[in-house]
Amino acid sequence: MFDKLKEIEKRYGDLEMLLSRPEVLGNRSEFQKYAREHSELSDIVETYREYGLKRTRLREDQELLKEEGDEELRELLKEEIPVLKEEIARLEDALKVLLLPRDPNDGRNVFLEIRAGTGGDEAALFAADLFRMYARYAESRGWRMEIVSATQGGGVGGFKEVIGLIEGKGAFSRLKYESGVHRVQRVPVTEAQGRIHTSAVTVAILAEAEEVEVDIDPNDLRIDVYRSTGHGGQSVNTTDSAVRITHLPTGLVVTCQDEKSQLKNKVKAMKVLRARLLDRMQEEQNARISEARRKQVGSGDRSERIRTYNFPQGRITDHRIGLTLYNLEKVLDGDLDEFIDGLITHYQAEALKSAAAL
Repeated sequence: MFDKLKEIEKRYGDLEMLLSRPEVLGNRSEFQKYAREHSELSDIVETYREYGLKRTRLREDQELLKEEGDEELRELLKEEIPVLKEEIARLEDALKVLLLPRDPNDGRNVFLEIRAGTGGDEAALFAADLFRMYARYAESRGWRMEIVSATQGGGVGGFKEVIGLIEGKGAFSRLKYESGVHRVQRVPVTEAQGRIHTSAVTVAILAEAEEVEVDIDPNDLRIDVYRSTGHGGQSVNTTDSAVRITHLPTGLVVTCQDEKSQLKNKVKAMKVLRARLLDRMQEEQNARISEARRKQVGSGDRSERIRTYNFPQGRITDHRIGLTLYNLEKVLDGDLDEFIDGLITHYQAEALKSAAAL
């Protein structure tokens, strides 16, 4: 591990020199490439350097304790040495995590796709609740969020499907474990007998793809335009601005009617298509590498759930890590960090186990 850390520190120093060279400063793409790598290594190098300073301080204290005759100073050293050992152990654990292979998507923006599953109108209402939850969470993190496409639910409202683009530092790395089926247990507004119903909503987190990563042949696309509609078939505008793009080789279909401009809807739809194709490519690649690849979402059935939101008890349970909280209102208002931090810690621990077994 420490040989690897020394290599990284050397590369970090080399990058600092490269970034100061006039020929690099004058080449925007090259400068951005080196600056991005420098930024990615900074956490590891800073932690490694702090680790080195603590180790040096511990050795000095231990040597001083052997030689020092002043009893008061010896007591101070005896108090400081265990604290330093604790900090060194913490930093060593942090370095192990930082050295884990990086998810190449962690620095990307996110397409959030939410679809009503089992449960009819109630599932559509809960889809809207989840979309609001993620919107509030994005706001709390200082991320930008916009609706790309939305299909309204039935007469009671909500969404059959809604797609949002979330832009901001760490968006994918924080949200990637939200993919799956979210189950809700509550009394629907349409329920006269007061009975609790169970519904399900699927959430998919897709990394935004760059054009150069997913090469799409225009001949593989069928693009249809039509008049966008609002609630109850009411016309939103009088031009054919809505766009439906079908990727013929895969059968993937993306629609977008959020903008009044056909061109803007086409651009948004192409972004979503690229993200879905990138996700499919990565799924196929990872499936070849490991059978344990996490699947994005199931069929939307109630039994395939990653998290349950129980309204009568004010309880939320994440079934992957066995974490249950009784603060449902706060979570639905965007207070997701306890779940997200728990999931990140869990999957990092799993990755460390796998690395140790190799």
